[in-house]
Amino acid sequence: MTIILVTGSAGLIGSESVRFFCDRGYTVVGIDNNMRQAFFGENASTKWNRDLLLEKYAERYIHHNIDIRDREAVTQLFQHYGTDISLIIHTAAQPSHDWAARDPYTDFTVNANGTLVLLENTRQICPNAVFIFCSTNKVYGDTPNLLPLVEQEWRWEIEAAHPYNVGIDETMSIDQCKHSLFGASKVAADVLVQEYGRYFGMKTASFRGGCLTGPSHSGTELHGFLSYLMKCTMLGKPYRVYGYKGKQVRDNIHSYDLVNAFYHFYQAPRVAEVYNIGGSRFSNCSILEAIQECEAIAEKKLNWTYEEINRIGDHVWWISDVQKFQQHYPDWNLTYGIKNIVKEIYIQNTSRWN
Repeated sequence: MTIILVTGSAGLIGSESVRFFCDRGYTVVGIDNNMRQAFFGENASTKWNRDLLLEKYAERYIHHNIDIRDREAVTQLFQHYGTDISLIIHTAAQPSHDWAARDPYTDFTVNANGTLVLLENTRQICPNAVFIFCSTNKVYGDTPNLLPLVEQEWRWEIEAAHPYNVGIDETMSIDQCKHSLFGASKVAADVLVQEYGRYFGMKTASFRGGCLTGPSHSGTELHGFLSYLMKCTMLGKPYRVYGYKGKQVRDNIHSYDLVNAFYHFYQAPRVAEVYNIGGSRFSNCSILEAIQECEAIAEKKLNWTYEEINRIGDHVWWISDVQKFQQHYPDWNLTYGIKNIVKEIYIQNTSRWN
């Protein structure tokens, strides 16, 4: 039996991974103890998503309510499935800048120590398995904010002649910059994933994502940009924009496109790879542009306010250069643009949010 092990399996990328691989006939073992609710409150609970997966994939999906920091429980699970584990997709995380500053111990133990527990169990029990880590573009800290940007009516943009005009690639330094404590804990995990590849020859990859999005996101103010923005628009809830005149730019990648990238890597894995992954020039928007899209689709005006002070470690402009991954896996392509993403979030959550 081939086992796909997914951490954070009820979250956005985790649940997309469960659906993707179950639909292709794999048996998927999920680890998720709904810490997102502990981080962000009851509205961020992923229980609804877990229950949907268990209902739809009763034959193929096995759920474990385990904390990835629990070495004994994680080791017992790995030992139970042994070398049948063919792929680990590690999406479990504390994902918020602001939350990390409130509780650095929990942030670091989840993001860094939890990743170490998973890597070491992979090395000891199923060393031939592929290990894919959901890293983040926040490993680059605030270095992107040093780029020469031009203010336009609705967004900040990079100078047209700049080498990063197509997007930021993996050569940007992750050193000597301000990351936020969340960014620092993800750097630690990212480097561990690389080191287990380089030092032990394991098939590992860190996918440094921009904004990850899709209809299965349990979006909150502190994490889940497009999901939370649409939710506020639909429900008439107040939304706050922090700094940069609301013109800060994010590329947004749909959860399906990201997991499909994981699948391509799984089919032809490499050792200790690092990929910037995101919507690139194909799928990006400023906050002001996203507000316009949400208002048009929901046919409602968003109740939003502006605060001059930006969040620590936040990027003014981020667009991922995905050319390295496309060169390695030329059959992979992005399929969801901003309009498609926002519309799908609206349609699939109308009954849940209203």
